Amino acid sequence: MRRPAPPRPALARTAPFLAAVAATTLLLTACGTEGTGTADAGAADAPIRTQVDDPGKDGVRITSLTLPSVSPSPRRSHSVSTGSLAMDSGVVAAYEVTNEGSESLTYSVVFTFMSSDGGAMANQTATVRDVGPGTTVRGTVRAGELPPTAPRVTQAEVLQVTKVPASEAPAEAGTCPESGIRVSADEGDAAMGLRVVGLHLDNCGTREYTVEGYPLLELLDDSLEPVDGVEILDGSRGITTGAGDDKQPRRVTLGPGESATAGLVWRNTTEPGTPVNVPHVRVRAKAGADPVTVTPGLDLGTTGKLGVRPWVKAER
Repeated sequence: MRRPAPPRPALARTAPFLAAVAATTLLLTACGTEGTGTADAGAADAPIRTQVDDPGKDGVRITSLTLPSVSPSPRRSHSVSTGSLAMDSGVVAAYEVTNEGSESLTYSVVFTFMSSDGGAMANQTATVRDVGPGTTVRGTVRAGELPPTAPRVTQAEVLQVTKVPASEAPAEAGTCPESGIRVSADEGDAAMGLRVVGLHLDNCGTREYTVEGYPLLELLDDSLEPVDGVEILDGSRGITTGAGDDKQPRRVTLGPGESATAGLVWRNTTEPGTPVNVPHVRVRAKAGADPVTVTPGLDLGTTGKLGVRPWVKAER
């Protein structure tokens, strides 16, 4: 009778398995030492934080950039936008703002996030308030949501910096100045070289507030010095007839919670001569009112004119 073959030693079966485990462990260890990260290197979706050597702009510079892992995490948050799916890119830039001037300033900073080929993927704006002389303030800004098919963000830089005296900065949304009056400017509209920016006056206080006629303006350059050679016109008819008729200037009384609007109208036509750009406009709702400096960025070209529309009560 033929006897069955004796069983093979256990070591013969486990040796290949142990070799595979060893190779996998070595591979994981090598991946964990690639680059520098702020999270556990064994986590598949650990973000990678890199220091940035950024010379900065106007006292603002990026100090580090946190990027998600190459493989997107299944736990990545997402939200549905109109007609498409958008996902949070997971990219965060750390920055610092240093005020080298002699007065407290409020900064508005535009950051641009880019792909590896330098293409701009997203712009984000951060407002840094009340930075005292000689003071450095640090913060972070997120790239935000991008379509899933968008190239991976790998870079960031400071695109634009505007700064105004802290005492003249527009009030933060949801707050009310001691005056009870909040003045601000919107992002405006541009078409065929015509520019229109709205000025907004909100009575956020507890008493009535009355204005009459036009807001009072002072045009300022990058150094917050007056800009000469620009004629400020009452109304927009001297600029265009294609932006609608101006309302007649009249007395406007705002109760608590009511608002009024005015407008800045100009063309950026450029002909022979030196174009004029006005980054800042100091606005007073009326004579004697506290000044508020807004940053509409008036690209006046060589026209030398700016039209101002009168205050009118806003519809509720």
